[in-house]
Amino acid sequence: MKNRWRAIFIVTIAGLLLVIADAPSDAARRTAKGSSYDGTWSVAIYTLRGDCGSLRAALRIAGGRVYSGDGSYQAYGSVGAGGAIRVTLIRGSQSASGSGRLSFSSGAGRWRTSGGECFGTWSATRSAAYY
Repeated sequence: MKNRWRAIFIVTIAGLLLVIADAPSDAARRTAKGSSYDGTWSVAIYTLRGDCGSLRAALRIAGGRVYSGDGSYQAYGSVGAGGAIRVTLIRGSQSASGSGRLSFSSGAGRWRTSGGECFGTWSATRSAAYY
């Protein structure tokens, strides 16, 4: 009798795991239907403290996920339904993380290097082709 209940329990757990694994995640559902922030964004990065300089970067958002706009760096992150954005940029051995908020056509926020030696602000505008 114990073995029978153990078998039923194992089959039930295995079935639940399959259902959970097969269910689309929030990120997958967002990717499938897109995000109101999808498109190419031009980001100006300003250093307020430290010797990191300022630069301009292109980011691409697709399905609420953030990607680099060119091969000179890697970008990882996501945008929430309300426009809250979190991004990590990596170039070589250097990395910086930023957060802020996007609206329909612009955005702004703050960033900091992983070691804390530099920090600053950023502003972004969406390319007109994606409106």
